[in-house]
Amino acid sequence: MEETYKDRTSLVKGAKDIAKEVKRQAVKKVNKAVDKAQDGYTQRSYSRFQDEEDDDDYYVQGGNYGVEANDDEGSSEATEGHDEDDEIYEGEYQGIPSMGQGKDSMVALGQPVRDEYKDRHELETERKADEEELAQQYELIIQECGHGRFQWALFFVLGMALMADGVEVFVVGFVLPSAETDMCIPNSGSGWLGSIVYLGMMVGAFFWGGLADKVGRRQSLLICMSVNGFFAFLSSFVQGYGFFLFCRLFSGFGIGGAVPTVFSYFSEVLAREKRGEHLSWLCMFWMIGGIYASAMAWAIIPHYGWSFSMGSAYQFHSWRVFVIVCALPCVSSVVALTFMPESPRFLLEIGKHDEAWMILKQIHDTNMRARGQPEKVFTVNRIKTPKQIDELIEIESDTGTWYRRCFVRIRTELYGIWLTFMRCFNYPVKDNTIKLTIVWFTLSFGYYGLSVWFPDVIKHLQSDEYASRVKLFRNEEVSHFVFNFTLENQIHSNGEYINDRFVMMKFKSVTFEDSLFKNCVFEDITSLNTYFRNCTFVNTTFYNTDLEQYKFVDSDFINCTFFHIRTGCQISFDDDYSAYWIYFVNFLGTLAVLPGNIVSALLMDRIGRLTMLGGSMVLSGISCFFLWFGTSESMMIGMLCLYNGLTISAWNSLDVITVELYPTDRRATGFGFLNALCKAAAVLGNLIFGSLVGITKAIPILLASTVLVCGGLVGLRLPDTRTQVLM
Repeated sequence: MEETYKDRTSLVKGAKDIAKEVKRQAVKKVNKAVDKAQDGYTQRSYSRFQDEEDDDDYYVQGGNYGVEANDDEGSSEATEGHDEDDEIYEGEYQGIPSMGQGKDSMVALGQPVRDEYKDRHELETERKADEEELAQQYELIIQECGHGRFQWALFFVLGMALMADGVEVFVVGFVLPSAETDMCIPNSGSGWLGSIVYLGMMVGAFFWGGLADKVGRRQSLLICMSVNGFFAFLSSFVQGYGFFLFCRLFSGFGIGGAVPTVFSYFSEVLAREKRGEHLSWLCMFWMIGGIYASAMAWAIIPHYGWSFSMGSAYQFHSWRVFVIVCALPCVSSVVALTFMPESPRFLLEIGKHDEAWMILKQIHDTNMRARGQPEKVFTVNRIKTPKQIDELIEIESDTGTWYRRCFVRIRTELYGIWLTFMRCFNYPVKDNTIKLTIVWFTLSFGYYGLSVWFPDVIKHLQSDEYASRVKLFRNEEVSHFVFNFTLENQIHSNGEYINDRFVMMKFKSVTFEDSLFKNCVFEDITSLNTYFRNCTFVNTTFYNTDLEQYKFVDSDFINCTFFHIRTGCQISFDDDYSAYWIYFVNFLGTLAVLPGNIVSALLMDRIGRLTMLGGSMVLSGISCFFLWFGTSESMMIGMLCLYNGLTISAWNSLDVITVELYPTDRRATGFGFLNALCKAAAVLGNLIFGSLVGITKAIPILLASTVLVCGGLVGLRLPDTRTQVLM
């Protein structure tokens, strides 16, 4: 028994000796690797001293003076004090290894490599893997949170912002005639209002979309809607046309960020099976904004009696009241947004795990309480966050003034937005960006081009019909007669008016040619589109009229007097019902979108986004050929309603596809760029199609049909996102 115990004791002791020797050899090998890295670093660090002092051919390294390391005794005194049992190193300072050597040392020691030793490609690869894992996990979390009260509350809040965007587009067309008349804008300056608003929306879409990927969806939307509301409200009070253009420019700049930010924001709180349908329902608010603007214009602008004035310098007409009323959806959205949280998907993307978890828990608890299940617990404890890659940004440290610091900050943010935009053209989203660019441009060019062409054609038809009903009076002689009634749509030529009085009357689209007015009196006259061409006035008195000099073309005045002539632009169209007709046409065209909205929302997740996008654009292109038969106002209005009803499905599906094809870190930026391109295409379409009104129908029909069909075919080449999680 004792021999067996001795054998076992000696066996254990031998095993310990062998393990100790193996450990010692392993430590020696590790020390070699570390010392080699240290020696190389130290040699480089002190090489400049060797060059300066030729007689000093030694360097200090842990107390060694020009002595090569002995492999048997260890290559450095860094292991001095080493205890083989507890493996404690009590060496001297080893120096700072370089980036690559530190990484090699960590690999040799079997330690994980820290982020500062990795190159950018490695970090981006790890971040991409983290994002793919987060996308799958986030979809499961949103499904656990359910779809309920929180999503519906956010739906109406964001819907008000989208409604404000629709109102802004329609306000331009409704206010343009009255604003330019009120501010006495000549024909050379007219039309700038529509272009300046679209320019602001184009720049705003790109800027606010990029900012939403930097500071957050809620924060960006709050700022852009506040800018829109402030300048829209201010524009209703300014008197000068230049300042008015300035206010509408910044109003458009603010509202430009609504569409890209709203869709990015809402899509990130929707589960996959709900996303297509509810994003389509959200699009209805743009239609509601158009209906709201048309109804308010119909109810307010023609009521010119609602105006008031403060002297001759300040005039506040009814169209200004209309501008204030149209700012209400924007103000409502700003107030409601202050009670909504940030997108949790965005917070996870930038590494704010705890804030995102709290918001997701809030969504879960809100929906569960609404379902009558308050006891249901949010089971998620930990959410994957992508690896954060720090951007090294050079900021001047000696910027002593606050405005220089602000300038550097703004420049840095703009540069970050530009970098995010350029990443939209990197693999794997480059091909999708190019295809989406073509689809957005063709759909916008065709839709906005024809949307302007339709009303202009209707106006042209109205003008032709009005001109066909003109009354002609030739060689009439009237003497000692009092005119105290309205003259409208008449042409008087070669007439003689002797001792006549024109009192308390209105001239509307009246022209006098080659006529003589002798001993006549014009008193309290209001005129619109009225001209005197090659007429002669003898001993005639003008009192309190708006007959300015430009209304007399090649006319002669002999012993005539003018008293209290009203100068400037006069808004006085009490009997002008064309405004009602224009607003009514736009109201019907917007209302025709409702069936298309309902159909697209119900079928978006059933037939797929691509089928709806391509099919809607192709059918819209084919429907353009029905314009050949539009020979009357009623037929053109019917064509307008049909066209709008078909194109809305394409718009809804395109919005959904755009949101789903971009990853979270560049979703709003990509959407903002495409929305800015949309506004540029709209301006181009307005210019081209507007110049063809009254000339020919063939070119607008063929042009719109071609671009819509081609865009629809390109849209069919996009990847199907119906079954994909949000990247």
